[in-house]
Amino acid sequence: MLICDSRIIYFLPEAGTRNSDPSLDDMTSYPFSDHSHNDIERVGKIIAAENLLFKGAIPADIRDAFLIANDWRDAHAFPMRSIHFSIRYHMRANNLEGVTAARLKRMQAIRRKLRRIGLGFDQIQDLGGCRVILSNIADARTLIAILREKIPSDIFKEADYISKPKKDGYRSHHLILSFRRPKKTPYDGKRIELQVRTQIQHSWATAVEAVGLYRGEQLKNNHGDANWLRLFTLMSAEFAEIEGCPLPPGTPERELRRSEIKQLASSLDAVTVLEAVIHGFRGPDTPLDRGYKPTHYLIRWDHATKTVQVEPYNKAINATKSYDKAEAELRTGEEKDQVVLVEVDKIDNLKAAYPNYFGDVEYFKHHLKAIAQGAAAVDYMISPKQPPARQLPEDALDPAWLKGTRFPKPNLGGKKKKTG
Repeated sequence: MLICDSRIIYFLPEAGTRNSDPSLDDMTSYPFSDHSHNDIERVGKIIAAENLLFKGAIPADIRDAFLIANDWRDAHAFPMRSIHFSIRYHMRANNLEGVTAARLKRMQAIRRKLRRIGLGFDQIQDLGGCRVILSNIADARTLIAILREKIPSDIFKEADYISKPKKDGYRSHHLILSFRRPKKTPYDGKRIELQVRTQIQHSWATAVEAVGLYRGEQLKNNHGDANWLRLFTLMSAEFAEIEGCPLPPGTPERELRRSEIKQLASSLDAVTVLEAVIHGFRGPDTPLDRGYKPTHYLIRWDHATKTVQVEPYNKAINATKSYDKAEAELRTGEEKDQVVLVEVDKIDNLKAAYPNYFGDVEYFKHHLKAIAQGAAAVDYMISPKQPPARQLPEDALDPAWLKGTRFPKPNLGGKKKKTG
């Protein structure tokens, strides 16, 4: 069934389709990869090539390379889901409210990263990624401390871009987690990136990606209009000052910074562009059929029409197959189009965690407008009004799951069944 509402199109499952929570599935319902290290290394070099758009038949070696690459990327779905579940549990146990989500890295982004970093495919550490968005710095630091101590996977690497922002203004706390469980699994050692950020930091990152999507530029990777990039860096300094955190290196003091922001906002007509992003992307919410509870959503972004399509799935293996197919279609089409597979517990959190695909840049626009028009700049610096973090769902999280390698079987009604 298809429901179309404004700029967002939802492809809904047929009525009567039974949902099964992926957190209760066996690992065998998730994709895995049995390819050798040499195979992974070899295909990484193939897919990293600059131009792989084809009008006719795709050469067999390239087709096979993408099949192996997809298998390797998709094999991170289960570790990603496991770590995502762990994070939600610890947030609930410690009364931390926020938005959580997870995603498998887009093949377009994988290929760009392979070219940029010059490392092997198996050395990319964010093929699966989890994101947590919290109301404030205190909650972010609390969660990071809890996860350092209690998350069941190993911390492979850590980067604090809140205490030490990137030069372009990016601020978030990253943990690279190496998946493990007490009993050996086929997924041991898969690395998942966790981003912990505040609502303010998220609003900045969202605006960078949304404007980049709208303009067809990779602003988040520092490719695109230099004036837009400079404006975002300066606005990051404004937001860092709100939170009492270190500013991005090389940014000027407040008076000079705001003067430059005003000049850039005027020359770029930035507020008008942000308004165009808001009204060009987004449409009203469209509810899913009652009783259907997907956990994976395939988001398709069409740059030419500025439209978003959202396809919900309740089985990880079906979702990843659709993701692979959708990305294959992109290789014969427009490079500015995008597709991404996201895991969230409810559709509201899809938009909260990935608002860039829905044109939600209201918070960023509000603060830019305050500075550009010189009206409320001082007021918001003294008393920032952050949008409240959305609450986690009310479904119970069983901590016993974190200690094992298998999910308990769902009770679908009737007599309780023993779980193995």
